[in-house]
Amino acid sequence: MSLSTHVLDTAQGRPAPGLLVRLQYGAEDSWDSWTTLAEDRTGADGRITGWPTRSGTHRLVFETGEYLGDGAFYPVATVVFQVHEAERHHHIPLLLSPFGYSTYLGS
Repeated sequence: MSLSTHVLDTAQGRPAPGLLVRLQYGAEDSWDSWTTLAEDRTGADGRITGWPTRSGTHRLVFETGEYLGDGAFYPVATVVFQVHEAERHHHIPLLLSPFGYSTYLGS
């Protein structure tokens, strides 16, 4: 059971190094209760690997404002997702630009 993420700066055409990311686990009965499982910064290649997961609701909180700088339109990007197959590796990339972001389930 593991999770990885990869942040790509699509405006610059390169990985986004040094971006702070938190992995959190959500309580089944509330969207307001989250427990931080891990926190790290992306490496030179924009990646973080080897984070633990379990079945249930998780979220990745990307501190994009710190990376994009003053005036960032999206100072935080939050991706909420469900882990249904706990034994499977999950890869959640974030494609980031100053005025938008997108994500998907990678491999």
